[in-house]
This record gives sequence, structure tokens and C-alpha cells, in this order.
Amino acid sequence: MSMSPLLKSLEQAFRCLPGVGPRTALRMSLHLLERDRQRGIHLAETMKQALENIEHCEQCRNLTESQPCWICQDEGRDDELLAIVASPTDILAIEQSGLFQGRYYCLTGLLSPLDGVGPEEIGLPGLVRRIHASPPKECLIALASTVEGEATTYQIITALNGLTRLTRLAQGVPVGGELDHLDASTLSQALSSRTEIVN
Repeated sequence: MSMSPLLKSLEQAFRCLPGVGPRTALRMSLHLLERDRQRGIHLAETMKQALENIEHCEQCRNLTESQPCWICQDEGRDDELLAIVASPTDILAIEQSGLFQGRYYCLTGLLSPLDGVGPEEIGLPGLVRRIHASPPKECLIALASTVEGEATTYQIITALNGLTRLTRLAQGVPVGGELDHLDASTLSQALSSRTEIVN
């Protein structure tokens, strides 16, 4: 399909976003050009500002435009509880629950040796340094229960063993879930993570 070089360039730029293929990228490009140029300009300016000014927090590695980030600046947070997460998206999800008032340490992904992602690439040495410098009473490992998440959890447990109390998120049957709809791995996690019922 022939198109103007600038339109082709815009379409290819949109394709850098996750889940956006050639057809969606072209539809987005044409929509902005044909129907919403003002918002397209606003989008471009906002993206430019965000990309130039948002960086990782020096303390927790969350995304922020101020150092340290607003969570690290919050004096009402519990310094004795540290949640270890894989990305800023996880911090947003936990914050939306409104149930966690501790601090965070944000890895930049999960271990994936096949993709060349090792401990250095995700920031594990920085986590170990932080725990050595100021050990909290509890580290909550809040990582996905995927192969990569389990490998990363194991590496964290090995690195931090004896330095602090280590806990992890409960896993298993979701609220409203039917047992016969669960896969074997989820059901296995639910059985091994069972808790005592207190009367």
C-alpha cells in the first residue's frame, strides 16, 4: 500500500506501543489527521514532556518527575514494610487497593535468562544494597506467579535470606472462582497456601 512518507512514519511510530499492529496504527494515524489534529498536537506535546521529565525515583525506582517520588516523600508511610514489585504498573495496582501503606522497591522486570535478562538488568543488586543499608522488618514479594516471577522470587529469597522477614502475596482461588474452572497450577497454589480458619 502506497502512502505519503510522513503518514508511513506516523503509522510506524504508533506501532511501538504494545498491542498495536499495522492496521490499528494506521487507523489511529488517520483518525488524528482527519478528525482530531488539535488533540494529536496535545498528545505529541504531552508525550514529549513526559518522556523528557519522567525518570526513575532514586530510592524506589518508581516513575516520577520529582526526586524522590511522592510515595518516598510521604512521611506517613511505614518504613518497616517494603513491597518488591516488578514494574510501576504493580505499584499503581497496589495503591488503588488503598490497603498498603509501606514503601516500595520496583524492579525493572523479571528474570528471563533466555532473553538475556539477569539480576543486574532488573536491579537486584540495588535491592540487596537497600536492605543491607536499612533493613525493614518485612519484605513483601509481590511478583507474578509465572515461571519468570517464581525464578525472580527464588533469587530474592536467596539474596535476602536472614536479613529480614520475607512474605509473599497469597495466591490461589480468586473471589467468585469455581474450583472446576481452575487450572491445576492455581489449585495447587491454593492448596499449599491454605490458611487456618479462626473462630
